[in-house]
Amino acid sequence: MTEVSSLTGRLLVATPALADPNFDRAVVLLLDHDEEGSLGVVLNRPTPVDVGDILEGWADLAGEPGVVFQGGPVSLDSALGVAVIPGGTSTARAPLGWRRVHGAIGLVDLEAPPELLASAVGSLRIFAGYAGWGPGQLENELGEGAWYVVESEPGDVSSPSPERLWRSVLRRQRNELAMVATYPDDPSLN
Repeated sequence: MTEVSSLTGRLLVATPALADPNFDRAVVLLLDHDEEGSLGVVLNRPTPVDVGDILEGWADLAGEPGVVFQGGPVSLDSALGVAVIPGGTSTARAPLGWRRVHGAIGLVDLEAPPELLASAVGSLRIFAGYAGWGPGQLENELGEGAWYVVESEPGDVSSPSPERLWRSVLRRQRNELAMVATYPDDPSLN
């Protein structure tokens, strides 16, 4: 079996050619990537559901917009919390209820009392569902040109304008990907 180089903590940015409507112009933060598969959350799919409607205790810690995001098409009845802990890249002990994924970005134990993290959290997003790939599936999609792989920034998790995230992530790239940000929503209208 081919060794998989981990992409955990990086972003998958859907190419304009990706035909799956679940991932049209999606920006996915990879939370886990190894030889057993991959798991991530779509950062730019807000729903109309307020965090307080399903996880009341976490509503005050959720960043704007304070809604639940659709993390992907898998397990839509489950919730994942992703939080940025300022200074979370240091070797200091992680706060209780938070597990580092990459740098200052980590997963929140939504079963823990929110008070455990209240003073440490810089930003929090709640996701219903996730995006998942079986062994080798993501690598095949990458080989087919379905995704751009780019570095994440802590602010991506809590972008106050998630509808602009696809373009802004591409625009900040220092190569030809910056031009892809200008790709029209419907090229047939050009």
